[in-house]
Amino acid sequence: MIVATDVEVRAGSQLLLTGASFRVGPGQTIGLVGRNGAGKTTLTRILAGEGQPAAGTVTRTGTVGYLPQDPRAGDARQLARDRILGARGLDRVVREMREQEQVLASGDPSTRDKAMRRYAEVETQFLTLGGYAAESEAASIAAALGLPGRVLDQPLGTLSGGQRRRVELARILFSESDTLLLDEPTNHLDADSVVWLRDFLRTFPGGAVVISHDTALLERTVTSVFHLDATRAELDVYAMGWARYLEQREIDERRRRRERANAEKKAAALKAQADRMRAKATKAVAAQNMDRRAERMLAGLEDERRHDRVAALRLPEPTPCGRTPLTATGLSKSYGSLEVFTDVDLAVDRGSRVVVLGLNGAGKTTLLRLLAGVERPDTGEVVAGHGLRIGYFAQEHETLDLSRTVLENLRSAAPDLDDTSVRTVLGSFLFSGDDAFKPAGVLSGGERTRLALATLVVSSANVLLLDEPTNNLDPVSRDQVLDAVRRYAGAIVLVTHDDGAVDALAPERVLLLPDGVEDLWNGDYRDLVALA
Repeated sequence: MIVATDVEVRAGSQLLLTGASFRVGPGQTIGLVGRNGAGKTTLTRILAGEGQPAAGTVTRTGTVGYLPQDPRAGDARQLARDRILGARGLDRVVREMREQEQVLASGDPSTRDKAMRRYAEVETQFLTLGGYAAESEAASIAAALGLPGRVLDQPLGTLSGGQRRRVELARILFSESDTLLLDEPTNHLDADSVVWLRDFLRTFPGGAVVISHDTALLERTVTSVFHLDATRAELDVYAMGWARYLEQREIDERRRRRERANAEKKAAALKAQADRMRAKATKAVAAQNMDRRAERMLAGLEDERRHDRVAALRLPEPTPCGRTPLTATGLSKSYGSLEVFTDVDLAVDRGSRVVVLGLNGAGKTTLLRLLAGVERPDTGEVVAGHGLRIGYFAQEHETLDLSRTVLENLRSAAPDLDDTSVRTVLGSFLFSGDDAFKPAGVLSGGERTRLALATLVVSSANVLLLDEPTNNLDPVSRDQVLDAVRRYAGAIVLVTHDDGAVDALAPERVLLLPDGVEDLWNGDYRDLVALA
């Protein structure tokens, strides 16, 4: 259980939340919602114990499993299977059992006897922690999240960003934690895995807080909704499911508007009467009292919700280039013994639109990294055509320097841009005032997406490589991104699980990985997008 009392949340000098008191108990699945940058991720980090509130207290009883938006935990050399088993301490025990099994092959009788005794001790620990049934459970959860056995036997460092995130989600769901804090858990999940996660959350006996822009997940799982209102810096608690919350929130908003209109009408009448009375010296005190009554009447009102600001998003005007600005031939890539893909060809013509499809782990992100020059292929080559200028949007925001500020990141992307232009671009992406001086590392996933898109705007790129550009975005911001994709005049190579993004792209061609098969786009391929 988690109990928050009079919690205040700040990001630097900016007040995000004040006076919030609530509890997360067994049987509750809470949807934490609000616009990008409202403070949802910051609040969740505080609930997990990874941050401190500016005021108030957070008390945790029992164990807490926390999935951040950008999980980077775990030794890159550790096997994915061991990372998941480590949630219950099984990884250490399994590792020692393997070591003792190797020693048992020794020809020395005394060494073998000693290993046999130690193996028996370790196996007892293994069985106490759940043993082979727990291993089977971990593998079952992993498989449901799209992580087959061959992936579990790979070191974390060889996995894609999406696979790493699913390993962390599997670890947390396997952990038997009393309370789950899940920040965008459906990112990188295919359609079947999302359905499985919904069923898991519906039957989870503990408490859970879920941040998600997947309204279908919220509709089917949440028992309460916490709306973090960025305008009022308050947490509105709705002890009801998603559909009723949407209705009640509109009812509350109509009530606020009605009450404010009535109060403003009465206050205006009082002030007008006070102004008339002030003309007579004998009634000056009465007039002053009327003014105070009018001010008190307005001060007691709840703030009316203002429409959230929306980023004025546009993609860059592409610089002139040759007919085929980017060509890749015979690309192959492996990580250790894992072969990702071989002999992939792709020609990106000026203004063309290509979508890359494939199951998780098929190498979609790897291909974009090769095209962007972030990694080198094992074989084959990437050839830049006349006038090529690439803009790369990485799904894990690796193109951002998290130690530098928002302003410094944009300046490094466009060193020739003057200060006024830099601040204008940042303002159009909702980074105004002190927001420009925030380190990128403290931004929410949605804010990092906006910053990464801002760096594309100043790039003058004529070929955009977009890897899951709609992840972590609220519905309004997502619509803005899709509209910008629709209107962009340059070439785009897109990797996405979002069928709406594919519709906005209106692709001409599709590249299927890991086989490297290229085909003209047709509607039959749309069904593969959610499975990708």
